[in-house]
Amino acid sequence: MTTYFSYLEPELQKELRRIANAIVTPGHGILAADESVEGMDKRLRSVGVENTEENRRKYRQMLFTTDKELGKYVSAVILREETLHQKADDGTLLVTHIKNSGIIPGINVDKGVVPLMGSEGESTTQGLDDLSQRCAQYKKDGCDFAKWRCTLKIGENTPSFQAIAENANVLARYASISQMNGLVPIVEPDVLMDGSHDLERAQKVTEVVLAFTYKALSDHHVFLEGSLLKPNMVVAGQSCPKKYTPQQVADATVQTLSRTVPAAMPGVCFLSGGQSEEEATVHLDAINKTTVAKKPWALTFSYGRALQASVVKAWGGQDGGVAAGQDELLKRARANSAASLGTYSAGTVSGAAGSQGLFVKNHQY
Repeated sequence: MTTYFSYLEPELQKELRRIANAIVTPGHGILAADESVEGMDKRLRSVGVENTEENRRKYRQMLFTTDKELGKYVSAVILREETLHQKADDGTLLVTHIKNSGIIPGINVDKGVVPLMGSEGESTTQGLDDLSQRCAQYKKDGCDFAKWRCTLKIGENTPSFQAIAENANVLARYASISQMNGLVPIVEPDVLMDGSHDLERAQKVTEVVLAFTYKALSDHHVFLEGSLLKPNMVVAGQSCPKKYTPQQVADATVQTLSRTVPAAMPGVCFLSGGQSEEEATVHLDAINKTTVAKKPWALTFSYGRALQASVVKAWGGQDGGVAAGQDELLKRARANSAASLGTYSAGTVSGAAGSQGLFVKNHQY
């Protein structure tokens, strides 16, 4: 076994490090607006809006033309390729509006999950074949980071060694390709909330998944200082009869990270994973307050549903609801900014979606 390899060129290392650190600037997080066409269907139909390209454009135009105050709380936004080339009503590219707010645009580059043969309903993620060419083009189009999601399910016999190893390797291959093309990779191994498992089982599985992931990243010579992690928080299964406090969730999550995630990696940007808006904010706040272990990384948010549930309800698919929707986005972003600093007070920010659960079984973007 050889231990020879070449590091990235110093200038590329510097660029990747700069972008990664900018994304996890204290008090800032990520707006995940990378839902697929299918993923947008439920969101739009919930307010009686047909899922068309024009309606998806109008919805995202509302998000990205929010007052520039948003840039005080949101450092980056994850897009789909469709949105990358769409324009606002004034003819300006939506990406330009994002940049004008001081927010960094990035892109979801995976092509969705596919079944893993021989497993108990497990999956891997496709999209590696033409990834290098796509990443090169996305960089030219103004993106500075990429995101790729793999999912793992907790069951009696899952996740299997096959699924854990395969998904870790896929994430590492994606990360190395992204970095070759100047994009900071956000690595997302998502241990789903589906199931009745308790907090202890969720913690052990997440520890194993992250350990495999970082071993694979090392094997593929990924430059950790120019990468970010987007994991699940350690929470019990959605159907677990036992309920846990935010402090218990925070302790389990930080303990898991401290055992598996290298300090060289600058930031952990949690997914919300079907938690309600308020739950996701309260848990993030508790994670930043806990002293159960050392925390050498930024601990912030990369939320989709937990930043947008109230936005959609307030907007209601109406032109007259744009300002109300944007106000909800600002409120939720402000709350999560405070949580990322450990200064949020539970219940101080109410939204149109309230504490509505956002869990979707076997969720796919």
